[in-house]
Amino acid sequence: MYSAKNYINRGSTFLNNKIFPSRKRLSTLMFYGTDLCDSACQHCLIWTKRPVKFLPLEKIIEVMQSRCVTRHTMVGLEGGEFLLHPNAMDILSWFSKHHPNYDLLTNGLKPENVSEALAKFTPQRLFISLDGPKETYQSMRGKDGYDGIIRIIEKHHKQVPISAMFTLSPYNDFNDLEHVAQVCKKYQVDLRIGVYNNISFFDTLANARASEIGSLKNSESLTYKTAKHLTESRQQPEHAEHQLISIKDHLPPTIREFAENYDFLLLFDEWRRGNLRLNCHSILDSLVVLPNGDVPICQHLDVMLGNVFADSLDTIFNAPASVEKQAHYEKNCNACWINFHRKYDVILYRNFEKYFGRFVTTKLLGYYWWEAEKKKTYRQLINA
Repeated sequence: MYSAKNYINRGSTFLNNKIFPSRKRLSTLMFYGTDLCDSACQHCLIWTKRPVKFLPLEKIIEVMQSRCVTRHTMVGLEGGEFLLHPNAMDILSWFSKHHPNYDLLTNGLKPENVSEALAKFTPQRLFISLDGPKETYQSMRGKDGYDGIIRIIEKHHKQVPISAMFTLSPYNDFNDLEHVAQVCKKYQVDLRIGVYNNISFFDTLANARASEIGSLKNSESLTYKTAKHLTESRQQPEHAEHQLISIKDHLPPTIREFAENYDFLLLFDEWRRGNLRLNCHSILDSLVVLPNGDVPICQHLDVMLGNVFADSLDTIFNAPASVEKQAHYEKNCNACWINFHRKYDVILYRNFEKYFGRFVTTKLLGYYWWEAEKKKTYRQLINA
């Protein structure tokens, strides 16, 4: 799904941003175009947000004119459900003409909307959420959308590169992961595995570290009234205390056939046990813009760099105050395992370690360790 050219461009941006911290460029820019969502997920309560917000097309175009955005910047269009944005087709049309290096993310609950978009425009990749077979999908996401997603994959997998996005969470398990992996093998599409994290924009409530994988599977679906009460009271779902399982012992062998997933999940197991430490370099080249214009330092922390309705993206990203915040959290935050950030950090550290060794990597990227004893290399840990 990602070519050597993608990694070379990101490596070049990394070097530029380290050398010139006040003239940083973006490798990745994610527009959360709206918080409107037609799903009813248990693991994400964004669908309860009121009033609904939309990031205007004019503001998106203005942001795209920023100096920190280059032709190599990969743009993601997401929500909520992005295709519910009233100007979704106009936005896709603008990107197709002026910045074709963009991805479209969707929950696929309205297959006709996806097909209409792909009939007119061709994103670099289509990311579509699929968290298990029909029963698990309906329980976890509160809607009967499984068959429609399979139809989208069947119809469009030869037209555009597709990634099925699976979120391993308290609401599904490894059997569900195996099912989605087999779907991906059948249609020869990519599999992108993430893990459930606490992200304030999505109004996540279940404690990501305390709720074991599968521990809330088949929980009763949420009504809007119940979900709204949970978000307003910040009440966490009840869950039984579990001794953390060994993810390595439960992973389907099929996962090794899909790049950048096996190691991500094994390292997640080390991280959630407090055994892994990596600096967060991704915040130096990746940003998200929320529907209200807020620009957080990352997807996890409630630390805002600014708002695009008040300042330009260049000012927000490269102002002295932002550079100071980024330098602090780059070295002092190890608080999430969000794939938007941590997959990049894993790739960065493992490749530096492979070619330069642990000592040089530590000097260049900062102190790190993959496991509790802090001695194993990446290769030793993954192949153990």
